[in-house]
Amino acid sequence: MELLKLVRKRSFLSELIYTALNVALAVAVLLVVLYTESAWFAIALVVLSKWRVFAVRPRFWWANLRSNMVDFIVSVSVVLHLTAINNAPIKESSKLLLLVIVTLAYVVWLLFIKPRSKRTFVAAQAGIATLLGMSALFAVSYNWPASAVVAFAWLISYASARHILSSYDDETYNFFIGLAWAVFVSEVAWISYHWAIAYPLPFFPSLMVPQVAIVVTLVSFLAFKSYDSFYHHSRVRTNDILLPLLLTISVLLVLLVVFNRVGTAI
Repeated sequence: MELLKLVRKRSFLSELIYTALNVALAVAVLLVVLYTESAWFAIALVVLSKWRVFAVRPRFWWANLRSNMVDFIVSVSVVLHLTAINNAPIKESSKLLLLVIVTLAYVVWLLFIKPRSKRTFVAAQAGIATLLGMSALFAVSYNWPASAVVAFAWLISYASARHILSSYDDETYNFFIGLAWAVFVSEVAWISYHWAIAYPLPFFPSLMVPQVAIVVTLVSFLAFKSYDSFYHHSRVRTNDILLPLLLTISVLLVLLVVFNRVGTAI
């Protein structure tokens, strides 16, 4: 009985330490962005927080890097979005509110979304990485060469695809499916680089959401539902993808037909 109490006490203590460290990381990232007005120091802090990736034998480094890549993409994207908000020409009160909201969302990611291993959460993790990663990439790459944008888009899409595909047992084809999907997203990124459109946030018109981030996330969701249907039934059932397909088509039509009239090129 005493042993059970000790185990529970240690479990509670470890959970408390885990929670405190993750909250401290999110707050530290916010403070670094606020006081340095630069993303590089905050990105360095995120990299340092991943020290456990290399705290094993070298032969396990690649596996750890691959499993932590989605979290790294989300974390760096949060840093870039915090920096963009901090440098935006908006009122200080509104700026502080947005910074706090993004930081709280990062805490939710670290504590409640990232640790989950259920396939629904794994899909959500991949979707969040795609949305934040692509939006952050196109927010900062307006003066980059096209090759760099395509390369980072490939990395984001491949890491996200492999993340969700790793929850399935069909390892033989998952590698090639991930590569094919990354090539497709890279082509979309190349087109979007030459025809970039972004939409201003309500009440904060100086902050933009790139169209490509929304489009790639929606199409990724549709692709995931199609693969999941094929995996379980050896064919893509209409009932499984009908709602995702209607959602994707509806949002794309609204973006391309309606909002393109008020969109802003970046």
